[in-house]
Amino acid sequence: MIIDCHGHYTTAPKALESWRSQQIAGIADAALMPRAADLKIGDDELRESIEANQLRLMKARGSDLTIFSPRASFMAHHVGDFAVSSTWAAICNELCFRVSQLFPEHFIGAAMLPQSPGVDPRTCIPELERCVKEYGFVAINLNPDPSGGHWTSPPLSDRHWYPLYEKMVEHEIPAMVHVSTSCNACFHTTGAHYLNADTTAFMQCLTSDLFKDFPTLRFVIPHGGGAVPYHWGRFRGLAQELKKPLLQDHLLNNIFFDTCVYHQPGIDLLTQVIPVDNILFASEMIGAVRGIDPETGFHYDDTRRFVDATPHLDADTRHKVFEGNARRVYPRLDRALKSRGL
Repeated sequence: MIIDCHGHYTTAPKALESWRSQQIAGIADAALMPRAADLKIGDDELRESIEANQLRLMKARGSDLTIFSPRASFMAHHVGDFAVSSTWAAICNELCFRVSQLFPEHFIGAAMLPQSPGVDPRTCIPELERCVKEYGFVAINLNPDPSGGHWTSPPLSDRHWYPLYEKMVEHEIPAMVHVSTSCNACFHTTGAHYLNADTTAFMQCLTSDLFKDFPTLRFVIPHGGGAVPYHWGRFRGLAQELKKPLLQDHLLNNIFFDTCVYHQPGIDLLTQVIPVDNILFASEMIGAVRGIDPETGFHYDDTRRFVDATPHLDADTRHKVFEGNARRVYPRLDRALKSRGL
């Protein structure tokens, strides 16, 4: 199988965005606040939004299954309070669950958490457990910066996050460490904030002993790890100066990187620098980069082509990147597939 570990419902029917706009208006004027029940999206609308977009491209590009979560830029945890985030997360997660029910061979869910700046992460646990126990989701998205580009939360190594980690370990679910929209004009959302956060999350883990407390905790750092593979020597050197173990022992039992890197030299670098056991196939399509590369004539996010072409993988290691590593990093996914005889 070819498993894409990084997909978002970026093509949801327009009614979702309209409901969200009304919810945001309701923050200032409670009379305008919509009810969750006011959102009406039928199964036929969901099918059309998927069949014409993600599923069409999956079939064209030869991927089989996508771990599917709500649109990252729409999480916008900095908007409103916990009640706003809680309602919004529940709605978005339910839509992803319905997609997974309509297309069970092709999509399985990952949950958005109802995070809110300054709010105890324990408040996210009920939604996490609902998505795991009722929806069969296999992962969560964890935003290390609910403030939207101002970084007011403690680092991921802080005990602030430990209640979530305890539940992740209990339920055997990894977190994709994924920020949302930047409301800081200094940081473009997808071109700077996302990649900054990927790099920052890795460094927060490097400077800590988080995985001594949680030896089975798993983080997937998206977008190829931000700057991490390119500066692997810097991180090795910093770990050495900080008297930390070698990175392969300190972090690589717990941290993994996806292949959302949109040119061949980038994938070549990723697969040359990062051990193959720590690389998971992903495309993030239809996502941040949707255009066609004029140098190749192919979409930038058609990442399978790059993984197929890199000289640093052979048949066995490509199998790890495309399927084996995902089944190991996402145990609930592996069990779900085995229950279907796959």
